Amino acid sequence: MAPPPPLPPPPSTTTSDQLSTTSSSSSSSNMVNNYIWIPLLIALSKELTSSATAQSTEAAPLLLPSENDDVFPRVSMCPAADPNLNYRPVIGILSHPGDGASGRLNNATNASYIAASYVKFVESAGARVIPLVYNEPSDILKEKLKLVNGVIFTGGWAKNGLYFEVVESIFKNVLRNNDAGDHFPLLAICLGFELLTMVVSKDNNILEEFSASDQASTLQFMTNTSINGSVFQRFPPVLLEKLSTECLVMQNHRYGLSPEKFQKNKKLCSFFKILTTSTDEDNKVYVSTVEAHKYPVTAVQWHPEKNAFEWGLSKIPHSEDAVQVTQHVANFFVREARKSTNRPSARKVLDNLIYNYSPTYCGKAGRGFDEVYIFS
Repeated sequence: MAPPPPLPPPPSTTTSDQLSTTSSSSSSSNMVNNYIWIPLLIALSKELTSSATAQSTEAAPLLLPSENDDVFPRVSMCPAADPNLNYRPVIGILSHPGDGASGRLNNATNASYIAASYVKFVESAGARVIPLVYNEPSDILKEKLKLVNGVIFTGGWAKNGLYFEVVESIFKNVLRNNDAGDHFPLLAICLGFELLTMVVSKDNNILEEFSASDQASTLQFMTNTSINGSVFQRFPPVLLEKLSTECLVMQNHRYGLSPEKFQKNKKLCSFFKILTTSTDEDNKVYVSTVEAHKYPVTAVQWHPEKNAFEWGLSKIPHSEDAVQVTQHVANFFVREARKSTNRPSARKVLDNLIYNYSPTYCGKAGRGFDEVYIFS
């Protein structure tokens, strides 16, 4: 008799606890996967965004003028130079008695000097310099004045004797040139400012004492005055504002004129108008910039040449804005000189340029000028 067939296996049963355990395990696995993928997705998103930005930048590069004729049309030839302008201007700078170093470099009684910073100041704006040696024979000085398109009176201390007489004579020559139709500018700096006020006012005692030695200062513009055509006309508006709020100019003088005394003098007021004032260390206000009503004559009590080219005094401002002040003043003066109709002999100009002399380095003393040209 055959054995009975084996019993079928019992039906598979899953309890609720087992279902719960399986579900929990699956949920945990999903959460772990989420924690792994979310940061990866975020990182991938950032990478894609960065790549898209880079591609966008690469897709729109900045074009040079030569690469975009629609915006920058090509010109087949350079425009003709303005025949009314002199593109080779020459500036005469008057020398000052002494050697600029208290006799350490040259103590000869006939020595005179020009600080190299004034020369660099002129050259930075595209002009050359002929030294006007104050004590050379008057006929030579007159001949040199025929070779230049403008004059600078520098800072210093001399206010009488031969130096004062030469300053007065050159100033009258500047006025004559302009009256004769030649646009012949004059820039007077510090001592030059003081000497012009003495000459114009015909009062050698007009100056007052101020405490403004080795001091950086602001320039405060006079109310209701126009700067059109003045030294400040092409200053950017932001820089003009900073001139009034930041110490961007260098003062180094012990004499000057208060606005009150200036305005009481009819001769000064009829010749000059006040553009700016400044304040000394004792809070006394003095006139710091003037320009002539009818002539291209500008006088500043401050030193525009020092910001970029002198390092001996501790308070000289050397910020980018301060150096821009130097450059804008130099550009203004040389721009005025380009209007001069004087076209002297090129050979005579070359024979008299300051390149025929060598500057002397004196900056190691830690005070005064860095370089000077000495004539004796």
